[in-house]
Amino acid sequence: MSTEKTRYSDAELQEFKEIILAKLRIAKEELAALTSALSSSNANGTDDTAGTYKTLEDGSATLEKEQTNQLAARQKKFIDNLDAALVRIENKTYGICRETGKLIQKERLKAVPHTTLSIEAKNKQY
Repeated sequence: MSTEKTRYSDAELQEFKEIILAKLRIAKEELAALTSALSSSNANGTDDTAGTYKTLEDGSATLEKEQTNQLAARQKKFIDNLDAALVRIENKTYGICRETGKLIQKERLKAVPHTTLSIEAKNKQY
């Protein structure tokens, strides 16, 4: 008779929940910093410099704003994925691969707590 686990214990789920909540707190702080950077005006003090430099500064500021926007979008997606992982913990389906139905290795979940794929399933994607 197989004694292979089909889900993580409540104690293990609680351990994962703590990891996720810590990552979530940091991610939200980083998102707030990015959002703050986006909303603050660009006051580099280039008002009195020559027009050519002003144009270069404007281009640089635009590129920086785009990059910050992309980082903020990535951070938001990461937060959404962590929130979804918390829902799976509440449903006691956390840590079960959505492709194979097997338990995802604990080490993988600790490294990437929002994952829904085992290494086996992830490797098949490539």
